[in-house]
Amino acid sequence: MILEALGSTLLGFALAWAAAHRLPHRLPARNLVLATGTAGALIGSFVAHMALGAGHTPATIAGAVAVSAALLSLLLRPSRNRLSRRSATA
Repeated sequence: MILEALGSTLLGFALAWAAAHRLPHRLPARNLVLATGTAGALIGSFVAHMALGAGHTPATIAGAVAVSAALLSLLLRPSRNRLSRRSATA
């Protein structure tokens, strides 16, 4: 379980770093993004391990990455250059 948690944490950190590097204009401060990705992966690893049990390491890591990506997606802000859409009656 220690290796699953460590691997998931490293993958969550890598995912957060890639998101912060690729989308800096749509995310808040880099420290928050890195912490969210890492913590999300650790929580996802714990939940997946408790749900699946021991011996399902690839599925546990996949669950951790999915939770990390979901939490990182909650940090995204809309892009500024997007055209504002108005209804036909306005």
